[in-house]
Amino acid sequence: MPRMDPALIELMQIDAANLRRLAARQPVDFGGMAVAHGSLPPWKVVERAVAGLEAGTAALWCMPFLIVPASRTEIFGACAFKGAPQGGSVEINYGIAPAHRGRGIATAAVGQLLQLATASGIVHEVVAHIIQGNVGSEKLVRRLGFQKERMFVDLDGADVGKWTWKVMEVM
Repeated sequence: MPRMDPALIELMQIDAANLRRLAARQPVDFGGMAVAHGSLPPWKVVERAVAGLEAGTAALWCMPFLIVPASRTEIFGACAFKGAPQGGSVEINYGIAPAHRGRGIATAAVGQLLQLATASGIVHEVVAHIIQGNVGSEKLVRRLGFQKERMFVDLDGADVGKWTWKVMEVM
């Protein structure tokens, strides 16, 4: 499958109405875009986003983004910040529908999340937790300059690597 030009990938934040519909497992309206199997945010991401929204967290930090082509004809996947930055650190998550993997789409999307984090002026590092053995995700973060810090066992009992990307300070 050919790689996507990163300039042709956009992040489109899910609006609150559609987020609540997703949470209620009701039909959503994404403007007629095709929705590939596995392209929408997982249930736990939707629940966390609704809780963040209700707690007053700024939309940037709690509302997932759909990863779409510039033509906005289909949804490739989703990505998000996992909450407001704490001590200058913010965690991200991302996922691409199986039919669209291996084309550079996730790399472009995560790159855009890094730009948003940097532009906020309050983030000093971005963290990605990657389950051991997820080679594609490890290659992605390495390509973008993340460094592996340590391994740990998450709440689900999985071995997870903590990968960190540091915002470069401009002199």
